[in-house]
Amino acid sequence: MSDPRPDQSPDPTRQAFYDRIASSSLTPLWEVLKSLVAKEPKSAAVAHCWRWADVRPFVLEAGSVISAAEAERRVLILENPGLPGQSRITNTLYAGLQLILQGEVARAHRHTQSALRFVVEGSGAYTAVDGERTLMRPGDFVITPSWAWHDHGNETQEPMVWLDGLDIPIVGFFEASFAEGFEAELQTQAKPVGDSQARFGEGLLPLGHVRTNAASPVFNYPYARSREALEKLRRSGPLDACHGLAMRYANPLDGGWAMPTIGTWLHLLPKDFSGAPYRATDATVFSCVEGTGRVYVFAPGGKLESFEFGPRDIFVVPSWQWRRFEATSDCVLFAFSDRPAQEKLGLWREMRGNG
Repeated sequence: MSDPRPDQSPDPTRQAFYDRIASSSLTPLWEVLKSLVAKEPKSAAVAHCWRWADVRPFVLEAGSVISAAEAERRVLILENPGLPGQSRITNTLYAGLQLILQGEVARAHRHTQSALRFVVEGSGAYTAVDGERTLMRPGDFVITPSWAWHDHGNETQEPMVWLDGLDIPIVGFFEASFAEGFEAELQTQAKPVGDSQARFGEGLLPLGHVRTNAASPVFNYPYARSREALEKLRRSGPLDACHGLAMRYANPLDGGWAMPTIGTWLHLLPKDFSGAPYRATDATVFSCVEGTGRVYVFAPGGKLESFEFGPRDIFVVPSWQWRRFEATSDCVLFAFSDRPAQEKLGLWREMRGNG
């Protein structure tokens, strides 16, 4: 007996009906329902690792191919191999490696997309956000809120490279992208260096502060402070079986995520850590700050992939794919995903496996 399920090829009578309704811009839901409302996530993105030793020469070579002034932002996009031509590392997030050479500036502009910078190599270049500069060092996490003026400059004697993460695909989905160039190449410094940290990052808040943005008012979270906190905390209690020690960057105004659409956090995986499997609906990008380890990713169909990682390597784990960490030395990973957006929409889920 033939299978009458609606995902089979339609019979001639049905096809004739489909052809007639097409002229009225109608189409039958029952022919596509299973693909529209899937039983569980099936991502087109794939797990992938960008090894710093492989990509660094290309990042530096870009400095001789195009100037910062001509490019506006000299960035090599980390494009997920499963999403070719789409300029995204996951289905909802963009990532790239930006290079600023000695004496260069990346002119001021603003856009509705929110951005993060995670410093990979070099020390002492600056980013300026709404008139306040901050100096950047390896491992620092820097925020550029939506529609905030920002520019970058390098007054040191060495190249500066950082990882950019933006919610470009999310903003594009809502068709809400706006961008604007500043009237001058650089902003006027309206605040001293460290102003936002002094006002909002010391356990105190200005009395009567009026909130103007959903992002954290602290826009530089120095790695030195975060690393010290991780080291103290690992001595105070047991590790999470899946994550080791994981601490998220928080907005001091409400304790929520530091950015409204992008969640950011750090993992500390002690030497010989062997984690339990874990998966969640937020596809996640990881950047190794220090140490060495391996990640195992269990893709659909039972395919197992594994990537060794070390300092400055970047890898991505797609939505709802099992991953498991092993550390061969004390290891720190920076991570970001679209988890805050999913949580606000009531979509985020996680699942833990047995070790």
